[in-house]
Amino acid sequence: MSDIVHFALFGIFPYIAIATLLVGSLIRFDREQYSWRSGSSQLLRRRQLVAGSILFHVGILLLLAGHFVGLLTPKEIYMALGLTPALKQMIAIVAGGVFGVVCFVGLTLLLHRRLFDARIRGTSSGMDILVLVVLWTQLCLGLATLPFSFAHSDGSVMLKLSHWAQGIVTLQPDAAGEIRDVGFVYKAHIVLGLFIFFIFPFSRLVHIWSAPVWYLGRPGWQIVRTRRPTSGVRRPA
Repeated sequence: MSDIVHFALFGIFPYIAIATLLVGSLIRFDREQYSWRSGSSQLLRRRQLVAGSILFHVGILLLLAGHFVGLLTPKEIYMALGLTPALKQMIAIVAGGVFGVVCFVGLTLLLHRRLFDARIRGTSSGMDILVLVVLWTQLCLGLATLPFSFAHSDGSVMLKLSHWAQGIVTLQPDAAGEIRDVGFVYKAHIVLGLFIFFIFPFSRLVHIWSAPVWYLGRPGWQIVRTRRPTSGVRRPA
């Protein structure tokens, strides 16, 4: 990979993808609120949907949390807690493997349901199918990185990936150079992940922003009022 292509993919494209995700989501929410939905097809193959959805959402949420913490936590912080790069990488391999398999099973069920049920496929848009295929491919790439991570048990590759991610967040102009020498599977995983960010505002993925997190902190009671009588109906004396 030439230096120009490498810099474009890992030094420029991250900012384009993130800006598209944030600005595009805001514009869509402002101008197309009626399209801001998950587009559920829960009346068809409900059991497969429920099983696949639960496994997929549990797996993907834990994977995202692990990626976020693992990549953006400075080395000094986790080393102060007694974690060496090698130990941190081993934890990431085990946790990523377990949650990755859970997510893979769920996503495979959802993709199979979407593609092989004629009624569901007929009501699906091209973007619906594209998102599932891209997510499934991304998950396969993520699982494919595990053997390579075992081969670098000292945590050196993990540190390079962390330095790149932190460099992007802190606007370091030489961030792309941090992963110049990492394996192709890692680079493919990063590029496809950025591509997901890029197509995010144009897909049903936007419903993630509407996750009812506030629901967890709601009061345990509700105020229920009796319905007022309609006009023309007399109340008993």
